[in-house]
Amino acid sequence: MEPAPLIVIFGAAVRGDGSPSAALLRRIGYGLEAARAHPQASVLCSGGVGRAGPSEASVMLDVLRREGVAEARLIADEDSLDTLQSVAVAARLARRSGSPFVVACSDGYHLPRIRLMLWLLGVRSVAGPRGGPRGDLRHRIGMALREVPAIPYDAVLVATQRRRLLS
Repeated sequence: MEPAPLIVIFGAAVRGDGSPSAALLRRIGYGLEAARAHPQASVLCSGGVGRAGPSEASVMLDVLRREGVAEARLIADEDSLDTLQSVAVAARLARRSGSPFVVACSDGYHLPRIRLMLWLLGVRSVAGPRGGPRGDLRHRIGMALREVPAIPYDAVLVATQRRRLLS
């Protein structure tokens, strides 16, 4: 039997009261759907403490547990504070565990950068489940435009720091 993929849920904001933002809830939903599609896969919840409340990863873990995902499948990365750090943790874990690929769970605008960085680190990936566009159009456009400089910036960082990121 082929090893299971590694499912990675990329963090988003936690509200001041400790509850997940709409973006984080969406991403958790994508991860939950991926976990149901790959019942043998581990689920890496990645995201540290932001401006408020508990870590993004701990909020994800709480929701996934309530939804019935087995504790043995859940892995917390509460140290990563940005996408690059989360990708590096995911790449190291996928390589160590022999996962054939990563199922990246995030919003659609975010996935090209995530998948490019994983590829540069030698890790195959697929886009996880995701829904259609959500929320305010101006917000979605702003988030997509944020990716324009982030993609080449992070690609250069990964290409020049590959060895360090994988160690």
